[in-house]
Amino acid sequence: MAKVEFYDVKTRTKVQVDEKSVKKTTFTTKTGQTRYGLRGEHDGRTLTKFVSKADWEKAKYEVAK
Repeated sequence: MAKVEFYDVKTRTKVQVDEKSVKKTTFTTKTGQTRYGLRGEHDGRTLTKFVSKADWEKAKYEVAK
């Protein structure tokens, strides 16, 4: 199974997360901009990785609600 690399801010290390626990999400800033990201779980914590719009659209993950 493929893995996705995230940076764990708490432990200051890069970690590998199984694709099955990764979801796509969007964030809207106070100025109205849309940011694109991936969310994954590792050691009970949610990790976020920001990606470009093109990479977000290509990703075949479920969209988080």
